[in-house]
Amino acid sequence: MSTAPLTPREAHKALAAQQFAHVRAAVAFVFTAIVLAVGLRSFVLEPFNIPSDSMLPTLEAGDYLLVAKWPYGVGPYSMPVFMPVDRRVGGGLPRRGDVVVFKNPRDNRTDFIKRVIGLPGDRVRMVGGQVELNGALVPKIAAGTFSLAAPDARCRRRPADPCRYPRFVERIDGRSFATLDEEQGTSVDDTPLVTVPAGHYFVLGDNRDDSADSRLTLAEGGVGMVPAVNLVGRAEIIFFSTAGGTVRLSRIGTRL
Repeated sequence: MSTAPLTPREAHKALAAQQFAHVRAAVAFVFTAIVLAVGLRSFVLEPFNIPSDSMLPTLEAGDYLLVAKWPYGVGPYSMPVFMPVDRRVGGGLPRRGDVVVFKNPRDNRTDFIKRVIGLPGDRVRMVGGQVELNGALVPKIAAGTFSLAAPDARCRRRPADPCRYPRFVERIDGRSFATLDEEQGTSVDDTPLVTVPAGHYFVLGDNRDDSADSRLTLAEGGVGMVPAVNLVGRAEIIFFSTAGGTVRLSRIGTRL
């Protein structure tokens, strides 16, 4: 049984309906993609890049990280936009040794990355360049040297020589990580004993002589004790790394 051909008006309406269905499907796809992207960035993973040497030798400038949001729950600074809440919701607490991204308490905008050393109630200080935690020195074992690929102003040798710094392995709560000690007898090698307040954390950069961290107050140029609400997430893995236009394949996939 044949059907009557569509009139020009009916054909136009059918074409318009078909085009509208395509546009609606495209809008729905884009909206779903945006929702998924925002959801992933808000509650699952967010990429960050490392611009400085404060976490050498663990992290190098040019590393790109995935930072997990779920371990510490949702806070005002873990969302893509600031949320007007004064506490974290869900999740657990950081462990000593975690590498964390947080908003600098100085302006609550700038992203910093450091390692958690002291938990609320812990007593922490530096003694001769070594961490003392709750009355016991954290083991610090010499482990050769670390060489910077490109010499910089901190090198104490001829500009043509690589920068070589003493490398150490520290161990805290059964977790080991590497640190650098560029200079001996600096002002942050010996610090007063402090007790970490409730809801705060004591953090250090692995490159101890090139890090603004909890050894110094905000007034002294450090970050002081980091409030829990300022935590963004826990650094998990290096997913890309580059220096001078060259991809550092050996660093990709390194877990933190």
